[in-house]
Amino acid sequence: MNGDGSASPSVVVIGGGLAGLAAAIAAADDGWRVTVVETRPRLGGLTHSFPRDIAGTAAEIDNGQHVFLRCCTAYRAFLHRLGVADRTVLQHRLDLPVLEPGTGRRVRITRDRFPAPYHLLRALVRYRLVGPRDRWTAARALAALRHLDRDAAWTDEQSFAQWLESHRVTPTAIRRLFDLFTVATLNAPARQVSLRLAAMVFQEGLLTDPAACDIGYPAIPLGRLHGQAAQRVLDRLGARVLLRHRARQVWLSPDRRWRVPVENGASHERRELEADAVVIAVPHDRVSELVPPQAIPVSPELLRPSPIINVHVVFERRVLDVPFAAAVDSPAQFLFDRTASAGLDPTEGLQYLAISVSAAREWIGMPVADLRARFLPELARLLPAAAHARVVDFFVTREPAATFLPEPGSAAYRLATRTRLPGLLLAGAWTDTGWPATMEGAVRSGWAAARALGELRGEPTRAVDLRGAKRSNVAAPTEDPARVEA
Repeated sequence: MNGDGSASPSVVVIGGGLAGLAAAIAAADDGWRVTVVETRPRLGGLTHSFPRDIAGTAAEIDNGQHVFLRCCTAYRAFLHRLGVADRTVLQHRLDLPVLEPGTGRRVRITRDRFPAPYHLLRALVRYRLVGPRDRWTAARALAALRHLDRDAAWTDEQSFAQWLESHRVTPTAIRRLFDLFTVATLNAPARQVSLRLAAMVFQEGLLTDPAACDIGYPAIPLGRLHGQAAQRVLDRLGARVLLRHRARQVWLSPDRRWRVPVENGASHERRELEADAVVIAVPHDRVSELVPPQAIPVSPELLRPSPIINVHVVFERRVLDVPFAAAVDSPAQFLFDRTASAGLDPTEGLQYLAISVSAAREWIGMPVADLRARFLPELARLLPAAAHARVVDFFVTREPAATFLPEPGSAAYRLATRTRLPGLLLAGAWTDTGWPATMEGAVRSGWAAARALGELRGEPTRAVDLRGAKRSNVAAPTEDPARVEA
């Protein structure tokens, strides 16, 4: 109840991923009566964990590897709200090892204490995976990119690779330097990425604030970091969470109340929820089945998906001597040591590596045996110690529609928070946040929905606050089977 005795307004949030959770918690913090509807048996969306027995140990495996940057202020503040910010690690200063297959050569991308963009100048000079001329043209392109007006309409019509080539950046430099960042953050190489989104990534993450590019990663399984922590917060706030429930198309009744038909996935029992507002926080390819046709100007289903696979390898002994590393000219794009975070004891000698493969259209349908035959030799080319280490376990997780493909023209299908119908709102990393489809974009979209809910009441939203993400934040170090194949 409100202070005047009237009932608090109600909202149904459809989708329990990061966008839905951010919206639900912020709305509950602002006094809304919240119901979250989620088809899976747990919260967290695409960031979740599952159990697996590894050498007699009950390990917790993440479906995929997710990192964040210091510039991800909304996501970091969200972790603070969940009470788990201290369960992540954030570098004091950028340090990214980059491996070259077959040579044993390793370079490090680090930053200095100089103002941007000079904080990366020494790293670029020392980046000997491309030639001197490539480094020079790359530096000139980065200088131009820093001042590019990414909001200009034409920037969504051109690919990043086309723009780089117009600035005389060679295909080698694009592949070995720029793709290192676009594939990791945008899930696509420069030739498939719109200039607008690429400029956003480089401007916000590398070229404006020297500290923005410091890398963070979870120290515990993602299921505990996001889904379980959010469930505890929602419980404390008195929110209702309906797991294993699927929502059907919502509709607005003559009394201007929203109706949300839902079905229990286990019992198939159907009922109808009623609320003052609805937040649709589902993947872009599900939106059209949930909203009335007149609610949105275009279908976000026209956004094409981009897949990610993760190759999980457990070795009998250590083969990687850093927490993570990137690779050039290799399908093993990013390697993460997840031994301790998965619950394995590093002192017993095992090392569990997760290899994240973005823009994985070539690999998404490949059988596990073929992936094993391809990736184990590749690991040996990158990590000489892996060539003679016995493999204890090997399995693969797949996300066929991990993100949307941020290709030129995609901005037209990224919808705003508000729809054409009052009280019906959208959230999701695919919406028009200005960010790519990342955890940061997801949280920002949820907070945008919460702000729109506040505007419906004619009140500012008090809950959404970036101040929880402190610049100095450095932490101490079922029925829903994942897409796992061994």
